[in-house]
Amino acid sequence: MKIENVSDTALWVAVYRAMETARPDALFRDPYAERLAGERGHAIMHGMKSGKRMAWAMIVRTQVFDEIILERITGAGIDTVLNLAAGLDTRAWRLPLPPSLKWIDVDLPAMTEYKESLMREERPVCHYEAVKADLTVGAVRDALFSQIASSSQRVLVITEGLLIYLTEAEVVSLARAIHTMPSARWWLSDIAGPMLLEFMRKTWGKAVEKGNAPFKFGPPDSAAFFAPLGWREIQYHSMMLEARRLNREMSGMWFWRLISNLMPPRRRAAMKTMSGSILLERVD
Repeated sequence: MKIENVSDTALWVAVYRAMETARPDALFRDPYAERLAGERGHAIMHGMKSGKRMAWAMIVRTQVFDEIILERITGAGIDTVLNLAAGLDTRAWRLPLPPSLKWIDVDLPAMTEYKESLMREERPVCHYEAVKADLTVGAVRDALFSQIASSSQRVLVITEGLLIYLTEAEVVSLARAIHTMPSARWWLSDIAGPMLLEFMRKTWGKAVEKGNAPFKFGPPDSAAFFAPLGWREIQYHSMMLEARRLNREMSGMWFWRLISNLMPPRRRAAMKTMSGSILLERVD
């Protein structure tokens, strides 16, 4: 089964969360993932080249995001989480969040309605709101951000699995738009480097391009890209290092570690920032 649009990638990633949940030593448990992924999600995953083998990356990303989100909420006094292009994220139901926290999921109408239909009987652990919006429409996005800015004091913005599908100009526009919210103190995102972009285009490029969801954004300077836009990096978590910490490395990773030691310094440095999660802090 083929990816038909970018929203289908949410079904695909939900399969990986379901796979991890089924493990006796699961890093996290998402009891809703299997339901949300459905048969189509499994069909998409099995139709992707090395689809099952690459589960580790999405599983590690989920766990790292969970850890950072909880740390920011407990340690930084976050009162609102703004989850952009939320897809089938169920953290508002499955994480131990304070009841007073406001969690806002934003995604396209079709994806939001699909998720609502399957989660209608479930109760979130905090104040939850789902917003149907196309973030590529500047006026819609800016109106939403203005509303959130007026009702929140300390906001954590999340863009998980979003930036790679945007052009550089679209990422710049989004970064500036988020910065217009004075209450947006931190921004958590995954980020790909040129090396990962090259690898993913070779592995999954044709499949996602046919579904109108090509991989685009992978800046060579990683998080430094955001510095002129009002954001500074305060945490960078390499997916390869985190996978080793969490015991979720891809099979054969020992070989790639060996190869990296033989690479020229510039190539070795690029490999370190090949794929990661970044926590950015607002700079006024």
